[in-house]
Amino acid sequence: MNERILTNEATDTAEAPDAMPLEGLLVVDFSQFLAGPSCSLRLADLGANVIKIERPQGGDLCRQLSISDQHLDNDSVLFHTINRNKRSFAADLKQPADLDRVKTLVTHADVLIHNFRPGVMERLGLGYDTVREWNPRVVYANVTGYGEHGPWRDKPGQDLLAQALSGITWLSGDAAQGPVPVGVSVADIVTGAHLAQGVLAALVRRGVTGRGSRVEVSLLESILDMQFEQLTAYLRGDGSLPRRSAVNNASVYGAAPYGLYETADGFLAIAMAPAAQLAQLLDCPALEAFADPSLAFSCRDDIKATLRVHLRTRTAAAWLDVLEPADIWCARVQNYEELIAHPGFTALDMTQRIVTTAGDALTTLRCPIRIDGAVLKSSRAAPTLGEHTDEIAAAFGLDGKETAQ
Repeated sequence: MNERILTNEATDTAEAPDAMPLEGLLVVDFSQFLAGPSCSLRLADLGANVIKIERPQGGDLCRQLSISDQHLDNDSVLFHTINRNKRSFAADLKQPADLDRVKTLVTHADVLIHNFRPGVMERLGLGYDTVREWNPRVVYANVTGYGEHGPWRDKPGQDLLAQALSGITWLSGDAAQGPVPVGVSVADIVTGAHLAQGVLAALVRRGVTGRGSRVEVSLLESILDMQFEQLTAYLRGDGSLPRRSAVNNASVYGAAPYGLYETADGFLAIAMAPAAQLAQLLDCPALEAFADPSLAFSCRDDIKATLRVHLRTRTAAAWLDVLEPADIWCARVQNYEELIAHPGFTALDMTQRIVTTAGDALTTLRCPIRIDGAVLKSSRAAPTLGEHTDEIAAAFGLDGKETAQ
């Protein structure tokens, strides 16, 4: 059985499961940066033994891709957040001896993940058709930027570029603004989630048929899927492009009052609510002109402009005291400091402390999934480059001497 590398920490309300759902599964991960590694991170969180294949010189390029210029043990904090709970095997795939060791390791794999550009794995002798001859049960999962075919096939698969091509940058911001990118690596993260979904589905089918599968996702397809509501509305429409609100835009096809509004001391989010009801609750007679529900979209800029002025007259807490008892969907807009200080965040038990091999600690987020009511945590940090090469080589007989796994 593959080594179990996940340690669970139970909450006060539930005990950790006796065995993790993916315990005993071996994942060999060639991927770098965010999309592929975020998939293998989730598999590791669920109990899989994830072995990260890295170049001896520098390793995963994400080791030096810092966020906010933050590093830990000479690697970026970003690398630590996305590669915790994994093991590192250093191999130069251009060297025949190293490549042979990796190929032997792949024969043991339940899942193989890579995000090389199309054709690279085939040139290495690790393409799907070749691998499944050695290992017909393998789930072979790969990420591309824009698919295996078409004019964008060889374009760099990078989050901002995928956002730019996908149309999503025209959904945020107000009408007078130019394109506005999403402030997180949304294409990478959702692609990793889609890859994990596909891998898990393929593993379920393998459990029934004994047959492996190839799972393919791309940044562009995943970020397009995120926009299924907006793209469907566009495809069904008259050809007009989505129109952002002039003020307080939050949904290109959403009716007023959907948006974020400034109050006397902060900001308030208001989702769906009839203008007539808001006119009474907020003591805003100007909204009564829009009481007809059919005006909620056609007059949304006027409704939002009216609310924009009126909501500045009182504090966010004062408005919440009126709106929440009436079951109006609303919330205070919080920054990170306010979020982390709130009891609602504390109740989620969403953070965990990981410790590097050198003994340095980092607070990061835990897996968002609960199993049998228990949160899933592990103190195991991301590996140093090649940290487990000898251990893995011995366990899987990569040098001709196999030991118990």
